[in-house]
Amino acid sequence: MPFLTPLEAEAFELSLRIGVWSAVVSLPPALAVAWALARGRFRGRLLLSAIIHLPLVLPPVVTGYALLLLFGRHGPIGAWLESWFGLVFAFRWTGAALAAGVMSFPLVVRALQLSIEAIDPGLEQAAATLGARPILVFLTVTLPLIVPGLLAGALLGFAKSLGEFGATITFVSNIPGETRTLPIAIYSLLQVPGTDAAVLRLSLLSVAVSVVAVFGSELVARRLRRRAAGA
Repeated sequence: MPFLTPLEAEAFELSLRIGVWSAVVSLPPALAVAWALARGRFRGRLLLSAIIHLPLVLPPVVTGYALLLLFGRHGPIGAWLESWFGLVFAFRWTGAALAAGVMSFPLVVRALQLSIEAIDPGLEQAAATLGARPILVFLTVTLPLIVPGLLAGALLGFAKSLGEFGATITFVSNIPGETRTLPIAIYSLLQVPGTDAAVLRLSLLSVAVSVVAVFGSELVARRLRRRAAGA
């Protein structure tokens, strides 16, 4: 973008990349959890719901610290992923995507859960009585009906990922070109005198992208509500 400096453009492109990856990668597990919460009747359902929604109420720095303990190079999961798959999260953009995905996960699950609950269970039961297995019922009945919910959840997760700061800077620090996203770039510029114009540019850019993503999510959610109401 011509009105941004190379470092600002780098932070913007990195934020978009992290937002897209976090939204795409978190969708499958979010869909599984949302389906379990919407349709499942099992012991521990409330506990699962509480754990899933923890990032909404925990201080982000605590979430980032927990990620560092678990997914750091010496953490139990991080060491295993590096030794078996060569996948490193700590102080990498992949870690920033993981932190953004964790922080946006409850919102994505909520959007998907609402869309699944909006489906008439009679449709799924009718397919089941015709002999379709549960996985076939899900793929041929449930999944096509929640496509708007999937889009709304993905857009909401993307918007939330763009604004993620606390967990990201705790887990992957502030490394230009690797983990310095838009919020971290704005925070860094605020520490330097005479950078008001750059802070304003990046802030306006963040607001513009977030508004477009949230507007798209609301548009899809509205269409979903109208369809559920039979309009």
